[in-house]
Amino acid sequence: MQDSDRRRRRSQERTALVAARDAATEPDTEEAIALADTAGYEVVGAVTQRRVEDPDYWFGRGKAEELMRRVTNTGVDTVVFDGPLSPKQAYTLGELCPDGTQLLDRHRLVLDIFAERAGTREAGLQVRLAELRYELPRVKMAVRLERQAANERTASGAHAGQGGGRDEKEHRRVRDLRERIERIGAKLDSLGDVAADRRARRHAAGFDLVAVAGYTNAGKSTLFQRLATDLDLGENDRRHPDEHSTAAADDGLFETLDTTTRRAELDGRRVLLTDTVGFVADLPPWLVESFETTLSAAYAADAVLLLADASDPVDRIREKVTTSREILADGVRGELLPVLTKVDRVPDEAAADLRAAVAGALSAEPEDVAAISTHEGDGLETLERRVAAALPRETATFDVPNDGETQSLLSWAHDHGVVHDVTYTGDRVRFGFEARPAVVERARSRATR
Repeated sequence: MQDSDRRRRRSQERTALVAARDAATEPDTEEAIALADTAGYEVVGAVTQRRVEDPDYWFGRGKAEELMRRVTNTGVDTVVFDGPLSPKQAYTLGELCPDGTQLLDRHRLVLDIFAERAGTREAGLQVRLAELRYELPRVKMAVRLERQAANERTASGAHAGQGGGRDEKEHRRVRDLRERIERIGAKLDSLGDVAADRRARRHAAGFDLVAVAGYTNAGKSTLFQRLATDLDLGENDRRHPDEHSTAAADDGLFETLDTTTRRAELDGRRVLLTDTVGFVADLPPWLVESFETTLSAAYAADAVLLLADASDPVDRIREKVTTSREILADGVRGELLPVLTKVDRVPDEAAADLRAAVAGALSAEPEDVAAISTHEGDGLETLERRVAAALPRETATFDVPNDGETQSLLSWAHDHGVVHDVTYTGDRVRFGFEARPAVVERARSRATR
């Protein structure tokens, strides 16, 4: 079943109210509604408040009670909070809710979307790890509240009942969650080692690694499809599960969750291009850490294209680029190349201001921001040249005997880099070779032998 069909079917069964709060300005519910829609909910309304966070009710108590009256009057089964709920807030709000009402905060909602989109074992493990890390503090809070209630019953002279048994059961659940977190973490560490080995083999084969990153729905998969060519590495999917021949490029949130890698040639450089999961604001460190093996495709790349959507308002562009920068943090080893996508959707005179917004969020210069339209093809050649210039490279010239071993060396060089200016003089062959520094060093060793 297609995602759109699945969401349409589920939206007939699940309805939601969105709750949004902001201390500084009137809350914007657009992204929260889009997330809820992506998760399959039909949003029937929103309740907002401009105020600081209440430690017990997230909203103020009066607004929280108004929200629950709206839940009763509309008959929705879910409330989506555009922000994180602490375990205590989830508990106290739950006490106000009509029976059977589901409370989802932003983190839980994103996890639900990820869980549905996970198509590989690695992605599934990462989602499960994040879910367990989300659940652990809430179980701990349940233990504390149960203990507190038992103490209050004892102090009042009431019979404690089976509280002690429930308390021990919750303690066992906490231990079980911790053990499962450790087991899944170990499995992901093992998969991370496999991915690192795979990247090392690809580098040794002469490929540069380029990742496409950015906020969800910034146009990553569309650019990926435009730049990539058919995958032809001579290696099977079992050994390289991230190498797929297609990548989703629908106009929606989180259309890409599993990384996809394909071959591309950018201004003469042989690269492996990886499409990565889209970012979203307000993700906690534990959730980002859970997806470390996926994000490692960007961290370990020789160059990262960081995309921003020109059709967004300028303030949203700044916010989204800042979010992307914070998630990538200092983990990126290669050069970060900012790219403004979808410039065909904005007037030419607006593009300069948008490029300046992207540059400002990255402490870069506006001229460093590539402006492209994948739909029209504008700016793609310039982008390819910038990527190629950012990749590690070294050039060497070889003068070797014209024999069978040299022909083998030339064939190897064509497979691992760029060969140019080949000249035959008498019994000698002279040629230039450009590739990754480690590959050039291997060519020198072969030539010496």
